[in-house]
Order: sequence, then C-alpha cells, then structure tokens
Amino acid sequence: MKIIEKFIEKNNISGDNAEKLIGAFNLYHGSGESFLIEKKLIDESGMLSLKEEIYKMPYFDKIDLLQVGGDVLSLIPEESAKFYKIIPLGLNDGVLDVGMVDPGNIKSREILNFLTKQNKIDYNAYIISEKSFESIVKQYRSIEEEVGEALSTLEKELGGEDGIDFSSAEKGNQKEKLSEDAPIIKMVAVILRHAVDGSASDIHIEPEDKQLRVRFRMDGKLFSSLFLPIHTHASIIARIKIISNLRIDETRVPQDGRFSAKIDNKSIDFRVSTFPTKLGEKVVIRVLDPYENLKTYEEVGLLYNNLEIIREAIKKPFGLILATGPTGSGKTTTLYSILRELNSPDVNIVTLEDPIEYFIKGVNQSQVRPEIGYDFGQGLRSIVRQDPDIIMVGEIRDEESASLVTHAALTGHIVLSTLHTNNAISTISRLVDMKIKPFLIPPTVNIIIAQRLAYKLCPHCREKIRPTKEVEKMIIGHMDDLSEHVKKSFALPKEIFVYRPKGCPKCNMKGEKGRVGIFEILKMTSELEKVIVKDSSIVEIGKEARRQGMITMRQDAIIKALDGTISIDEVFRTTEEQKNYQNDD
Repeated sequence: MKIIEKFIEKNNISGDNAEKLIGAFNLYHGSGESFLIEKKLIDESGMLSLKEEIYKMPYFDKIDLLQVGGDVLSLIPEESAKFYKIIPLGLNDGVLDVGMVDPGNIKSREILNFLTKQNKIDYNAYIISEKSFESIVKQYRSIEEEVGEALSTLEKELGGEDGIDFSSAEKGNQKEKLSEDAPIIKMVAVILRHAVDGSASDIHIEPEDKQLRVRFRMDGKLFSSLFLPIHTHASIIARIKIISNLRIDETRVPQDGRFSAKIDNKSIDFRVSTFPTKLGEKVVIRVLDPYENLKTYEEVGLLYNNLEIIREAIKKPFGLILATGPTGSGKTTTLYSILRELNSPDVNIVTLEDPIEYFIKGVNQSQVRPEIGYDFGQGLRSIVRQDPDIIMVGEIRDEESASLVTHAALTGHIVLSTLHTNNAISTISRLVDMKIKPFLIPPTVNIIIAQRLAYKLCPHCREKIRPTKEVEKMIIGHMDDLSEHVKKSFALPKEIFVYRPKGCPKCNMKGEKGRVGIFEILKMTSELEKVIVKDSSIVEIGKEARRQGMITMRQDAIIKALDGTISIDEVFRTTEEQKNYQNDD
C-alpha cells in the first residue's frame, strides 16, 4: 500500500481519482508494484525511482549485464531468495551486494541479517525490480544440474545400462520411443531454454568418440556448455527431428527443418540443420527471437559521418541500399535498424527473408521456402504486385535476384538487401559479375555499407593504457587521412590512450560483453558514377572513395578504440584484410 500512497502523493492525485485508484488496487490480487506497471501507470524506471524515495535506498542499474557466480549465489539459498525476493548481486572485499524487490518487508530484512551473520560478511542492500529478480534467479540452476537430473532418471529407466547402440535398423522403434521419453524431452527443453536465457545465437550438438558435446555460440564465440554420455545421442537427435518434422530414419543425408517453442511466455523460432559425420549426425539449431528489441543506429555502431550518410540516403524516394560482408557480420541487423527508421503508417513495407530474424510491427514480413519453389526470385515477382514503397530482400544470391532487385530500385522503390563481399569498393565489381550493366549501377545504388563485428569492452572493468609507439604511429597515420568534415566531429586527442579488457563479475570475467559494428560506407556521387561507367575496377573506385572522404573500416575501428568501445587488438583482428586501403607505414 505504501507504493500506491507514494504514487498518489507524487502525482498530486486527489479526491475521486485517488479513491478510484485505491479501490481498484484493493480488488487487485498482487503487489502495488505489479498493479501500477500492469495498468501502465508507471514504467520500470519510474517504479525504481519511487521505491528509492520511499525506502531511502539506491537501486541497482545495469542488471542486464550481470552474471552472478555460483559461489556468490550460494550465500543466499535458492528457496530463501524466491520466498523473500532477495538475491545476491556480487561480493566485493567481503561485502555482499544484495538486491531486494520489497525493502519494506521486515521478514526479508531479518532473513538477510541472519544469513550474512551466519556467513560472517556485511552487506549493501539495493532496490531491484521484479523483472530483474526473475532474470537473476534463473542463474541458480546450471544447465549441468538440470540435465543431470534428467540423465539420472533416464539411466534408471534403462536399467543402468552404460552403452546403448541405436544404429541398427532393428532398434529403430526403441530409438523413437526413447526420443519421446520424459527425460529426453526435458534434456532438449533445458538445452533450448538455457540457450535462450544466455542469448545464444546457435546450439551445436556434436557426437564425439565417448561423449556428446553441446556448445552455444554467444557473441560470435562457441563455448562448450555440456557433455553427455554418447548413448543419449541418438535419442536427442531423434527428439529434435520429431519436433522439426524431419525424417528420423534418414541419417545419411543433411536435412533442414524448423520449429517454434514457448519459453518464458515468448514464442521463439528455431531453425534446424542436420549433418552426417563419421561419428553420427551433428545438429545445429539457430535461435531466432523474433521479438528481440530492434537496435538503434547508435547501438549498431553507426556514428559521425557514416550516420549522416545513411540518414541522407533513406530520404531519397527510391534506390538500393546494400549491406555487405561475410556471414555473421551483422548485415541483417543493420538493415533492420534502417527499417525501424523507415517504418511509419503511411508507407507499405514488404520483406522477403530466410529466416525472419526479428518481428517488426507494421511490416509485412514473408518467409521464403525454396523447398516448395517460393524463393527470392519468385517472392520478388509477387512483391511488386503488392504496391510496396519499401522492399527488403534478405540476400542477393544469384543473377536473377540481382536483376529483379535492380529493376525494383529503378522503378520507384527503396530496396534494402545484402550481398557477400569483403568491402564496399569490391561490391561494384561483384554486381558487374552478376550481369548488372555498369551504366545501371549509378542510378540504382544509393549507398553500400560494408561491415564487420567487433567485441565490445565491458564498460565496468576496461583498463585505460598508453599504446606502443608503433600502434600510436598507425593511429595517427589513419586519423590524419580522415576528411576535414569528419575531423570536425572527431578530433584526435593530444595524448593518445586506448583500452584493454580486464574482467569482472558483470562480464563473467571475460572483459568483453556484446558486439558492435565496424563500418565503411560508399556513397554514390556524380564523380563515382563517371568512374563506374568508364572503368569499374577496384583500384579506380578506391581512389574515388578516398577522394570523397569515405571512412574506412580501419578508421572507424580506431575511432571506437579511442573512445573505449573496443580494444586495439580488435582493430587489428576485424580490419586486417582492409589495412591496405591506406598505408600502415
């Protein structure tokens, strides 16, 4: 009731309105916090500020970055944490940081005092939201513990057998039965849920000689998360095939499928690929959260002149915006950021995707299905009859899709698509190789965005250091080559510092958290048009790109290293192949 009273006082609610609010709360089965948030009278940030005023206690921010170790979690048992809504956040110099959902609960205070005295430590209390509490309480149970329980049950059901061979045809029925057993179902469900909770992009399930390895790809890196007895391999693969509607009796050729599952009240899509190996079938599952928050330009990593060029390009009534780079370089995420900006009620946006990675309200998104003849070419022919203003095509894969995309861009549509090239400059030659006439490229293409992904430094523990003389010389050389227009936005400091990863509890001791784009953007100009029509060679286009002041990928990476977003090692790793755009003398 304190929260409701404070809310009424702070918002100057009086008379009948105050009575109606209190009356509605008295009929509500839940806390004052959940009542106000559910009724959309206040957001989470406002609620934390309100609690801070009531209880004179600070709230804990950046909770989404927090990874709490098992040794710290053990200081408050899981049962106590759930019952009293108190959770450990970290342990520093013998002082435990504790998050409290309801600081006004006397019982919560009493149990906290008891537990910290028992462990002979002091504590600092912070206010956290119920949502934050739920996100951390999941960390109590590791994937090994949950799968271990299911594995133990499975062993009992099998009578304690250590090795079961399901490779023979006679045992096909037993393999199918096992795939439907509760322990196997639970194992697969736990693997999927932990992948989603850990924001993994892919799950790899791989047979080895004596064990089954499960790895998650997080922030672009693969981590071994679980090892299972090899005799569970056939059952787990069969279970995944069943839910993906694949043939469980076919193990000799690759298969592709997909399925959806509800995890924490969110519908998550999974794309499945099986692959035969010497030791058995390997499965890779792509995790697609279509409701994941779309990123802003700044969150993607678009800054300064690059951001200006994109904002200028999307104001044009038609033309092609291309995102280029290798697989996994963040091209689609960049295009979604542009769509986010373009999306409004007065335009018709239609997309062709494989797969649909994010769901965007108000956008007509279509999943291509090549297995039934609905590919990018077929989809593009249909799209133009849907009266679109803006078209996004997941990828230009062949001459046919290149021709259709070019035609759409020339006939009054804004078209967004991706292409596999190493840099912005070589994209022109790639389009020519795909039978696009050089004279058609300038009126078709607005901008070409080339990109890579670099690992972001943890903002809580990064270390500021002086670079070596060689690195400092390289930085100065590249920054001196920036155009005068860009230098107005970013001036090189007199004393140069860079940053390196260290590691802390908030980044799980990795020193890095998340990824950010490194970009170069080639803008179509009248001068570039003359070069393309006369000579579409990479050398000549490169000269014109430098003349127009294009920020190269290495320059963009250096700018992000100087402001502490990435380390100097990431500059070299992500732009090694790009370095010869400029001399690194």
